[in-house]
Amino acid sequence: MSKRSKRTPGLETAHPFAGLHPVNPHAAGVDIGATEIVACVPGDAATPQGLGTQLVRAFGTYTIDLHALGQWFRAQGITTVAMESTGVYWIPLFEMLEAQGLTCLLISARALRRVPGKKSDITDAQWIQTLHQYGLLAGSFRPDGELVALRTLLRHRAQLLEHRAPHILHMQKALLQMNVQLSQALSDVTGVTGLAILRAIVAGEREPQTLAAYRDPGCKKSAEEIGHALTGTWRAEHLFVLQQSLELYAFYTQQLAACDAEIERTYGV
Repeated sequence: MSKRSKRTPGLETAHPFAGLHPVNPHAAGVDIGATEIVACVPGDAATPQGLGTQLVRAFGTYTIDLHALGQWFRAQGITTVAMESTGVYWIPLFEMLEAQGLTCLLISARALRRVPGKKSDITDAQWIQTLHQYGLLAGSFRPDGELVALRTLLRHRAQLLEHRAPHILHMQKALLQMNVQLSQALSDVTGVTGLAILRAIVAGEREPQTLAAYRDPGCKKSAEEIGHALTGTWRAEHLFVLQQSLELYAFYTQQLAACDAEIERTYGV
């Protein structure tokens, strides 16, 4: 829930844009952290120099806190909110405020640094609010909801591929440590022939020609050539590593297939 709010003076007249007229009079600024969100809105009073005060309030980051923040913005008459693109912390708040009808502006840290004049005695939320109020912020590109969702799935797919790759290396290393030269006989040990042979090894088969018989008809190497590479020491510890690595490879392959199916189901791509 929200913490105690405080009313603070606006920026002093010495500020370089003290004489400017607000472009967004109903603008809020938000500083988002992992466990706390600090929000700033215009106050209802004015300083002797003609600048408005600012009301600052801190909120938690649970969903109930985000809803409380949205309700507070509406009560304050806020119509537009600027926030810094900090990690992924901004995403839930951005999406929730947009769903509530507020215009949201996503700001990069570089864009904030380009504007000089921030004083040490004001919060980042106050600075963002002031810049947004005077129209001095340019938002980062934010694609529509459907494209955002697709990009999320594509990033997840790339991460699955990244996590799967080390297990291929683990399988190759285990084979080499048993002097099973499968990677010399086959260009891809995770192709149709390679996986069939690996599964047979894990299942207990050790006879080279029997293993070579798992060769796919489309494989360029003959069964005899493949068989020459499949005589090994078959040490138990390396076989154990091979088994676990093959299982992990299969798991990530299954997850990739599910991810591809979800992308196809949702977007037809």
